[in-house]
Amino acid sequence: MGATATLSTSDLDVAPGGDVTCQVMVRNAGELVDQFTIDVVGDAASWSHAEPAVVNLNPGESAPVLIRFAPPRDTGVYAGPVPFGVRVISREDPHGSVVEEGVVVVGAFTDVAAELVPAKAEGSRKAKYEVAVDNVGNAPAMLRLRAVDPEDELDFRLDRTEIALPPGTTTFVRLQAKPRRTFVRGEPKRHPFQVEITPERGEPLLAQGTMVQRQLLPKWLLPALIALLLLAGALVALWFTVLAPAVKSAAREAMQQESKEIKEKADEAASSAGAAKEQSKQAAANAGQALDILGVKPGDTSATPTLPKPAEKGEPVTFRLDITSPIVTNAGAFTEVSITPLDGKKTILVKDLFFENAKGDAGTAQLVRDADGTRSTIRVIGLGNFRDRDEHFQEPLRFNPGEKIVFRVSCQNPQPKGACTPSVVLNGRAE
Repeated sequence: MGATATLSTSDLDVAPGGDVTCQVMVRNAGELVDQFTIDVVGDAASWSHAEPAVVNLNPGESAPVLIRFAPPRDTGVYAGPVPFGVRVISREDPHGSVVEEGVVVVGAFTDVAAELVPAKAEGSRKAKYEVAVDNVGNAPAMLRLRAVDPEDELDFRLDRTEIALPPGTTTFVRLQAKPRRTFVRGEPKRHPFQVEITPERGEPLLAQGTMVQRQLLPKWLLPALIALLLLAGALVALWFTVLAPAVKSAAREAMQQESKEIKEKADEAASSAGAAKEQSKQAAANAGQALDILGVKPGDTSATPTLPKPAEKGEPVTFRLDITSPIVTNAGAFTEVSITPLDGKKTILVKDLFFENAKGDAGTAQLVRDADGTRSTIRVIGLGNFRDRDEHFQEPLRFNPGEKIVFRVSCQNPQPKGACTPSVVLNGRAE
């Protein structure tokens, strides 16, 4: 046996941006002078190390080694328990190496950034904005939004007033500002306002914005009307003084020429009418003979062929995937359900997707294609961003025979709300 290792404690707590230490006692259990390398394995390996990382021990000798954990204050390190292992590797007896396991609990921190896009917008009746909210903390953030006008001259409409934002993600909330009073003419008016983003814990965050209210009538309208009236007067004068006499003279000459041509053509048509009459009689006789040969009586429409209507390609199909996903602290953990449409016998063309989130759950949903174990993500949607969502495709999603459709959910609900229960419906055709 090469080595033994004993942790001073297997349960640690550390705040992001801080550090915490524990001690591992390394003992040479072999019969030779040996060198031991100590390191940390698992998810905590990137932000932990041993001090010292290498010790030399005589047989039966022991030495303490300090293990330091220092998680950065970053969205990539999620809040919650992180299992780790302290590995002791013997140079003389690699098979006698050991690993001692423990858990370090990373604390949560909240860091939210918000911005109004655009910061200034113009309009005579309303102006539209988007509130961009970023969660740069390491835990899900539950936020409330409220627009405030210090002068009380605007009405606001937010498409959502509460959002659940997973760590490291961004969402956009549409905002419409509408002035309570309008004016026909005058100089533009500025209306400053702000949007309050309030987390469950901590101080509210403010995003500043301005609406520039314009007059109802466009500035170019009055000069354009004056120019149009002047142009109309000039055209009327031109018509009566120049164009009308010229048109009458040209019309008179054209009528005389046209009358002459009509008379000549009438004489020519009269001379050829007799010949055309004889030809029509002969054509009727020939048509009667052709119908007798074919065995068809005049007026009989039963022999007229009816062209078939083109058949619609493929049969309509609908698939529904429902899922119940328990709450998880790790936003990268997913619960999933899958289906192989029509037992993998036909190609499926999906033109419509309907996502349902009736309870307003928080978390992340993914729609994935599984082709013989090779997966590709089709859609990623934050559950907190919708309750019902329709998507339609001009070029349908194509699932070849045997491919699976996988619906994955990472539930980030607060504990009192319970598990997430979203669903997705796929409509299309099978060919």
